[in-house]
Amino acid sequence: MTAPVQPALDGSVPEQRKTRTVQQAEDYETWLAEVWPKFIAAAASGRTFTTYEIADTHNLPAPPNPQAHWGRLMTLLKDEGYIRTAGWACTGRPTAHHSGVRTWKGTAAARRAAA
Repeated sequence: MTAPVQPALDGSVPEQRKTRTVQQAEDYETWLAEVWPKFIAAAASGRTFTTYEIADTHNLPAPPNPQAHWGRLMTLLKDEGYIRTAGWACTGRPTAHHSGVRTWKGTAAARRAAA
């Protein structure tokens, strides 16, 4: 059942917002195998990005434990030499209210690996 729509003061009825369903992976290894190539490609591009930008652009599933696994993914990529920290930005994630998040940039090694 859908909630009733509140009309605007001028009497017009606003369009309903479209929401996107985010899938959640069953296990960490399967999730990691799915998202890893997308982040490697982002690192090889040489542009600065946030984790959410890549996940949103590619409609990636959420990990089994989102509070821990997104950060773990970025730590693995950094430890493997694919990315480095680039600074901070406000997130574009709708539920985060423009909180500050880490930005990442691919390394020269990531660009060579993609070539």
